[in-house]
Amino acid sequence: EENMVGQALVSYYQRILPILNIFIRQNDNLGDRIDYGQYKRCNLGELIMETLEVFERYGGPHAFINIKYLVPVYESVIIR
Repeated sequence: EENMVGQALVSYYQRILPILNIFIRQNDNLGDRIDYGQYKRCNLGELIMETLEVFERYGGPHAFINIKYLVPVYESVIIR
């Protein structure tokens, strides 16, 4: 049943993913500094990457292809 929710979202990827693609590069470049706000999960780019990973994991066999088409910088996290 959990996997069905992810697969049901695939039909909405064309609406969701272009927006995520706009903001995916919103990462904080801290250089050598330490990010003490990391525990707050405030980094938009990282949150989007985590979201895409969940979409791929639970979106069924064609999820990666759909994600990669709409978010070209995304790389698969599933070892095949």
